Amino acid sequence: MTGSIAVLGSTGSIGRQTLECAENLGLTVSAIAAGRSVKLAEEQARKFRPKTVAMFDEKAAAALKIKTADLDCRVLSGEKGVIEAAAEAGAETVVSAIVGTAGLKPTMAAIEAGKTIALANKETLVCAGHLVTKAAREKNVKLLPVDSEHSAVFQSLMGNRKQDVKRLVLTASGGPFRGKTKEELKSVTVADALKHHNWSMGKKVTIDSATMMNKGLEVIEAMHLFGVPPERIGVLVHPQSVVHSLVEYLDGAYIAQLGYPDMRLPIQLALTYPERMPCPAPSLDLTAVPLTFEEPDMEAFPCLALARECAGRKDAACAVMNGANEAAVSLFLQGKTGFTEICGLVRMAVDALGDAPVESIEDALAADREAKNFVNSRL
Repeated sequence: MTGSIAVLGSTGSIGRQTLECAENLGLTVSAIAAGRSVKLAEEQARKFRPKTVAMFDEKAAAALKIKTADLDCRVLSGEKGVIEAAAEAGAETVVSAIVGTAGLKPTMAAIEAGKTIALANKETLVCAGHLVTKAAREKNVKLLPVDSEHSAVFQSLMGNRKQDVKRLVLTASGGPFRGKTKEELKSVTVADALKHHNWSMGKKVTIDSATMMNKGLEVIEAMHLFGVPPERIGVLVHPQSVVHSLVEYLDGAYIAQLGYPDMRLPIQLALTYPERMPCPAPSLDLTAVPLTFEEPDMEAFPCLALARECAGRKDAACAVMNGANEAAVSLFLQGKTGFTEICGLVRMAVDALGDAPVESIEDALAADREAKNFVNSRL
């Protein structure tokens, strides 16, 4: 079990739950990094007394520095400050929970510093998975998944041989629009899309769940995390969110991880691996929950098919798709485009920009930026 951690994205949903787990486990928090929430960052700094606190927003960092002048911690600002927090000497494990491509460079910095990575940032692997996993291998760094689906696969692979794996099966809740037709989805509102029945997440991730783009991103993540090609990664809609994912073996056996839908379970395992400790999450009552599965509707939710298509490419397609989706979701949340238009905007960006090579982190970030600009220029 790790003894000390740095939490990147400490004021977000995963970051807050990580700090809760750290408190329950008695871990030292050596560093935290946040965006612009001065009030919450100050509360965390006072409670956990990290050596380093970093804020992406420079004005927020300046305000925080004044408010924490009585504490024995240094306050850093901007991307450079967050990168420095990621490499904090006192941290053994870095929890990468910054949303978006802003988490890519800090995660790479933590890998270069030899930290164990508890990975909750999808964009790190979606945009530059081949570069990140290569760096991790070279530095002999563990990449421990925090997403519930990838944690489930990780656990279902324990003690088995990779050559015996037939395929991975990621489960999806189906989001708030499960069962709706493509025609019905044309009239859904932002408020409708933000009503998730099982998970409490940020707005962007909740919309990705509604379009099923999140599951496409997770296919790409799984491809890099577990070294399995996309054609051997399946998706099943499982509305109860109890079976978090499965592994099918060559002999026909399925091994799955089940648990109450609570992110503290996979977060804690990433912090205690290879040990298991008591967790405050509720226990699962199997007698109270019927388990059902169904194939995803690719016609109603074309983002999943598009992501699977991009997963099989060796160019900038994944990075472009990620950036375009982020921009399109933002436009939808602002009421500037419709729900069913999100995938069309992403498709246009991939077709226009997806052929560029990605040979460095800078290439991946450039592809992401160009895709966002492309989508925003469509309106």
